[in-house]
Amino acid sequence: MDVPTNLDARRRISFFANSLFMDMPKAPKVRNMLPFSVLTPYYKEDVLFSSQALEEENEDGVSILFYLQKIYPDEWKNFLERVDCKNEEELRETEQTEDELRLWASYRGQTLTRTVRGMMYYRQALVLQSCLDMAPENDLMEGFRAADILSEESHLLTQSKAVADMKFTYVVSCQSYGIQKRSGDARAQDILRLMTTYPSLRVAYIDEVEETSKEGEASKDRSKKIEKVYYSALVKAAVTKPDDPGQKLDQDIYRIKLPGNAMLGEGKPENQNHAIIFTRGEGLQTIDMNQEHYMEETLKMRNLLQEFTKKHDGVRYPTILGVREHIFTGSVSSLAWFMSNQETSFVTIGQRVLANPLRVRFHYGHPDIFDRLFHLTRGGVSKASKIINLSEDIFAGFNSTLREGNVTHHEYMQVGKGRDVGLNQISLFEAKIAYGNGEQTLSRDIYRLGHRFDFFRMLSCYYTTIGFYFSTMITVWTVYVFLYGRLYLVLSGLDEGLATGRRFIHNDPLQVALASQSFVQLGFLMALPMMMEIGLERGFRTALSDFVLMQLQLASVFFTFSLGTKTHYYGKTLLHGGAEYRATGRGFVVFHAKFAENYRLYSRSHFVKGIELMILLIVFEIFGQSYRGAIAYIFITFSMWFMVVTWLFAPFLFNPSGFEWQKIVDDWTDWNKWISNRGGIGVSPDKSWESWWEKEHEPLKYSGKRGTVLEIVLAVRFFIYQYGLVYHLNITKHTKSVLVYCLSWVVIFFILLVMKAVSVGRRKFSAEFQLVFRLLKGLIFIVFISTIVILIVIPHMTIQDIFVCILAFMPTGWGLLLVAQALKPAIMSVGLWGSIRALARGYEIIMGLLLFTPIAFLAWFPFVSEFQTRMLFNQAFSRGLQISRILGGHKKDRAALSKDDR
Repeated sequence: MDVPTNLDARRRISFFANSLFMDMPKAPKVRNMLPFSVLTPYYKEDVLFSSQALEEENEDGVSILFYLQKIYPDEWKNFLERVDCKNEEELRETEQTEDELRLWASYRGQTLTRTVRGMMYYRQALVLQSCLDMAPENDLMEGFRAADILSEESHLLTQSKAVADMKFTYVVSCQSYGIQKRSGDARAQDILRLMTTYPSLRVAYIDEVEETSKEGEASKDRSKKIEKVYYSALVKAAVTKPDDPGQKLDQDIYRIKLPGNAMLGEGKPENQNHAIIFTRGEGLQTIDMNQEHYMEETLKMRNLLQEFTKKHDGVRYPTILGVREHIFTGSVSSLAWFMSNQETSFVTIGQRVLANPLRVRFHYGHPDIFDRLFHLTRGGVSKASKIINLSEDIFAGFNSTLREGNVTHHEYMQVGKGRDVGLNQISLFEAKIAYGNGEQTLSRDIYRLGHRFDFFRMLSCYYTTIGFYFSTMITVWTVYVFLYGRLYLVLSGLDEGLATGRRFIHNDPLQVALASQSFVQLGFLMALPMMMEIGLERGFRTALSDFVLMQLQLASVFFTFSLGTKTHYYGKTLLHGGAEYRATGRGFVVFHAKFAENYRLYSRSHFVKGIELMILLIVFEIFGQSYRGAIAYIFITFSMWFMVVTWLFAPFLFNPSGFEWQKIVDDWTDWNKWISNRGGIGVSPDKSWESWWEKEHEPLKYSGKRGTVLEIVLAVRFFIYQYGLVYHLNITKHTKSVLVYCLSWVVIFFILLVMKAVSVGRRKFSAEFQLVFRLLKGLIFIVFISTIVILIVIPHMTIQDIFVCILAFMPTGWGLLLVAQALKPAIMSVGLWGSIRALARGYEIIMGLLLFTPIAFLAWFPFVSEFQTRMLFNQAFSRGLQISRILGGHKKDRAALSKDDR
């Protein structure tokens, strides 16, 4: 009867109860336990939501507070009851309840306040356990409240706090705290507030101070001898006096002069490395900014630290203790649910298998606990070299394993973790991971591990690190090889010969093999670990029902789309290097992403590749010999068409309000503005197409000769493809002369010359000689129509020939663009870069129209938008929420909505 109605409360209680029956070391007394520290790197994320941020509305009229009220209706009701207020207006009346409201919202976002509160539960747990250790038996028998042993005046409580402070240290490395403090940034005030709330919290930061050098002190002109000096500082909250208003609110504990700026490599690992000297104890837990902890889980920390004192596998003591995570961001959209389930399976069943029996678990940025003394003497917990150590966390695991350490995993403790919830955020995260795996492939660490592991550990290590990404890339390459192989058979005439030849009539086994492997290419297998994990934790009937529900919510579309993300960024890193950190953001995402934003993010990784595969499939359909029977053809090509449609339209399918007509109109206006804006110095890629285009092929500058040659070789496929198609035109079917191919290039260069003439004419004549410019365009149009008519009448060109010419020449132009980008210095030296840019802009406009037209057509029908909303937010619908109120709720309607909810 007393089971909580809140789903999160049920989950926490059930996990805690189950964990008590797991294999766990016996806990020592607090005074005998291993001391440990927690370290959290922080840069510029939200510390505490301000009142203004909570009320600020997006373009749909939805604020963070309104969103949280709808997502957590029962918790909002409990909060109002707790602060003794009837509605939001009453909360605003006093400053105290206003602060309570900010905290309530911040504890439900991915904020530093949420992380610090969770980690400071360690201290509360240790104080409580220390009291239990030291309290007289008679007092314990009477009970805490009767004995009053935890009152503020109690000597036992003071002693327990002292013991807890000796055993636990929490350092938040706020890299830019000094700059924020001097500039009056509100985040500095919020960090200071955290230190005041939790007196044992310590903040480390890099302080930049301008000081006069010794030479400047000796000379008269001191202004010329001022230099910037860097310090690594640790501060705590100062004890303030009521009669001293000018007193400093934070107090330096240590200040260490650095030889220069500490931020030489990647930001996060450098931020950790400079602050690690301020940690204490034998254990060091690394906690990210988007995590939280639970009071009941912190009670088991003594047990977990005892793992350091016992040998694992009968060989050596552990150097990194892994613990599981709970992903708390899976309750909003279907994408958040997929991501949450995928991550949950990785951090539980995946980690368990990696640790035992495979023994190839490393450090994955999770709340792992390091043997601090072991790692301090072996390079720290992070490698921070630029680019190569983009995924700095896994290199800590590599480092530990190479130096004969032992990495384990333990299921009886879990820590909360926030994940990305929108498709664009998820894609940026997966791009960052793929970049990191590309750099790992090129690193010495993987090379050394491969040499030192035995055969089975080597294979396990390969597949669980770079091998997964390599096999994903091979899967996509298989589709390309299959389609280009079919294209060769079709255009060379072998396909017709094979189809009619007697030897190949009975090829049913081949068709069955092709049909069965096509389903492997889909995202079905990606869902298998999730099913196993859900089955183990909640029962296989639940796992099966969840799997069916995932397929109805188009999980296969999501995972097939992710396949393209991983392949593109992994391959790009191998080919050109230049991996870069991509910030994903921590915000709430149920809001509409503009068409231009989706185009910028997915153009090269998905749209270009999807259109190329679509052209190959169309050519195969026009000229190929169909398989015997429609069923065989559908099974063999279905997965490829599925991949094409997914890569082209998944970003719009998973985009909230992606098919609302008004949003479509606004998106088109925004797209036109972006594509037509000129670039230049200081113009960001999201403001101008030119700036974005230049940034997209920037890695080619640093790829070296090998990367440039490979890029050109890969672009040659478009020219070979054109070579095959021009010989299948109706007007050229009786000749196989090489002159036909040469003539096709003459046509291409003539078209490019005409486009250049129009461009020059627009620049020179459109303003002052409009009539001349219009006559020029009219003349070109008449010549073009006349040429088409002559070709249709004399050599009997067909409509299919015109369509095939478009299919042949459009990819050729794209191939020329790729070659020109690879040879940018040479093209710029001859003054043709402006023409290349104009051609590229034309291709971008054509691709944009190709993608936008089906979306605009579907937006005409209102039921499409309704279906998309239901599919995308089914999780919320099943919990009784009306997402339409979040997607379209305006402030003026809120009073009525709140009344309806009640």
